[in-house]
Amino acid sequence: MHPIVQTDHELIQRYVNGDENALATLLKKHQRKIFTFIFMRVKDRALAEDLFQDTFYKVIDCLHQGKYNEEGKFLPWVMMIANNLCMDHFRRNKRMPVFVDSDGKDFSGLLKLSEESKEDKIIREQNALQVREMINLLPADQKEVLILRHYADLSFKEIAEMTGTNINTALGRMRYALLNLRKMMGNQVIVQ
Repeated sequence: MHPIVQTDHELIQRYVNGDENALATLLKKHQRKIFTFIFMRVKDRALAEDLFQDTFYKVIDCLHQGKYNEEGKFLPWVMMIANNLCMDHFRRNKRMPVFVDSDGKDFSGLLKLSEESKEDKIIREQNALQVREMINLLPADQKEVLILRHYADLSFKEIAEMTGTNINTALGRMRYALLNLRKMMGNQVIVQ
């Protein structure tokens, strides 16, 4: 027997009507994407956990006050709340984020062997650093789409909604980001 899949809108309605389990289902459904998005912005697991909780406190508050009215756009709405909380954090601390991947480790996604040698680890870290530096050189709009797609695992439709653009613009930005990265990689030697 397969469980009935409910839309975000249906889960929100159930939660507003008093079903606390509906919120737990929503949270479970989207927590990985939202937490990864926050962690990529702040680069600190404890801070990311705090901002993740703050995000859902704000979501709960907005739902109880009847401020949510974007039917079918729950995830982009929550991501925007999370983004705003991250930006508030940076404004308060007067610092800008530095890019690392969702684990704070190797961006290039190289496979880890069970017994990685010290040399392999150094090479992997150097390559990851080079890739992060190249990503940081991308124009902000291209960098944003690349991070949202590959680290927050958002669809191009979700990225378009979150950035206030259309899908073709999001796709174009990703295309140019990848072209620019390839061009930069052609100019640098990646250690192997």
